[in-house]
Amino acid sequence: MSQIQMPNVAGTFYPASPADLGAEVDQFLASASPYPGPAPKALIAPHAGYIYSGPVAANAYAALRPIAARIERVVVLAPSHRVAFRGIATTAADSFRTPLGDIPVAADAVKLATSLPQVGYLEQAFDGEHALEVQLPFLQRTLARFELVPFIVGDTRPNEVAELLELLWGGEETLIVISSDLSHYHDYETAVRRDRSTSSHIEALDTDLAYDDACGRNPIQGLLLAARAHGLSAETRDLRNSGDTAGPRDRVVGYGAYVFH
Repeated sequence: MSQIQMPNVAGTFYPASPADLGAEVDQFLASASPYPGPAPKALIAPHAGYIYSGPVAANAYAALRPIAARIERVVVLAPSHRVAFRGIATTAADSFRTPLGDIPVAADAVKLATSLPQVGYLEQAFDGEHALEVQLPFLQRTLARFELVPFIVGDTRPNEVAELLELLWGGEETLIVISSDLSHYHDYETAVRRDRSTSSHIEALDTDLAYDDACGRNPIQGLLLAARAHGLSAETRDLRNSGDTAGPRDRVVGYGAYVFH
């Protein structure tokens, strides 16, 4: 009997109706800035409720349009918000479900990943977790058919994440997605200043990020190491916060969209 990872935040972070969800994501993508750059190998996209971060995330995913047909496998690394653990968690699920349908898990890639000592099965890490899930409808509306390689990242060192990415790097058929918001709950001006600094570090492939610069700091740092090793460049596609999209400006959360090519 197949094991399906059911959605945790459909109806809260994004619409539960397939029609409404598809229309909303399509609208975000249609409003995204044109991307004339080289084909992306990796993205960083935010993971808040779509009303807050959806317009920013779309500027990362819209960069995939020219290469959507060639992407067959997506490795997604998201930070853990609900469970504290050491290492990197994956799942024995056969597929992930969203209102837009089921995404098959690349079981061979998951099995290969668990050959690393820092990677193991931990189903609890996926229970109630939103950070990976909110990326999936954007992938479903941007790509054709693809397999998912899902990870929730706990307490890890950058080289441990980089080692996992190297193992699964593949060729042009493999896309890497890091799920992360930026600073949390500062006033608007402070957030803008801090998030610009974080973006400068990301663009320089500089792993010197503080814990509260980005909730996905651990997977981001690993990607930055891997990007250096592969000679990639990082580009900021969008940088805003909840005060720009939908919310007051006294306590905001920062969102950035980045493309690595």
